Amino acid sequence: MTAPISSPPLPTLPASDAETYAAWFACLAEPARVRLLHTIASAPAAATVGGLAEALGLRQPTVSHHLRKLAEVGFVTLTKAGTSTRVMINPACCTGLPHAADAVMGLLDSRPCCPVDLPGDVSVRAMEPGDFDAVRRIYAEGIATGDATFETEVPSADDLDDTWLADHRWIAEADGEDGPVGWAAATPVSSRQVYAGVAETSVYVAESARGRGVGKALIHKQVTAADADGLWTLQTAIFPENKPSLALHRSAGFRTLGVRERIAQHHGVWRDTVMLERRRDDAGCAPAPPLAE
Repeated sequence: MTAPISSPPLPTLPASDAETYAAWFACLAEPARVRLLHTIASAPAAATVGGLAEALGLRQPTVSHHLRKLAEVGFVTLTKAGTSTRVMINPACCTGLPHAADAVMGLLDSRPCCPVDLPGDVSVRAMEPGDFDAVRRIYAEGIATGDATFETEVPSADDLDDTWLADHRWIAEADGEDGPVGWAAATPVSSRQVYAGVAETSVYVAESARGRGVGKALIHKQVTAADADGLWTLQTAIFPENKPSLALHRSAGFRTLGVRERIAQHHGVWRDTVMLERRRDDAGCAPAPPLAE
């Protein structure tokens, strides 16, 4: 008799978090409070009850009532200043409220570290100076697809060498193939020290080796090496038409930040890019910050 296949447990939100988020959402179930919160958050300085009433076309007693409700859950702060009340957004609300929405929608659930079904016939090693001819050839094959990069010409070996982080450039080799079949590299996003752990990544696979898991092997090495070396954020921009690359990066724990619409022209045509980001595992999402003091 075949044993029944057990399904993995479904993810659940902690009851305490659910109670907190429910109180926040319940407070915002009144449209007037949503409008008030937006106006207060958008104001360049502290607002007054009278100013808010005038801006929204509401009676001052009505505004005062809604402000007390917003203050009870910690969305706003109310400070007496003489005979008036100064109203300001609680800074924690700017992160706590979006965090709550992401948590409820499952966007903060743990993401995969990297692909696990790696091909047995593909190996990855550090890139060497003698690899640049093959790297540029594979780069050109990516350019030829029309969906890999905004570049229309292959950069020189010197330009690539000057651009990439020395310890984060990799070469893939496969059984039965003569020479490299793919490469991956990381580029610092800024010269400022505060961004020293942030890099933009690239992964390219030779036309003859696509569909063999070369990309999986490369991105596995790329992200695990980045984690071990202290890079805390990896980011990349991918054309939405490049679905294999999007799937590859999501399998390595990258999340979609958004779409940059018509960000640049490619052969005279405006193109969008999908922005993705991967945060190192040990610096994952913190618990939702409390709004009320």
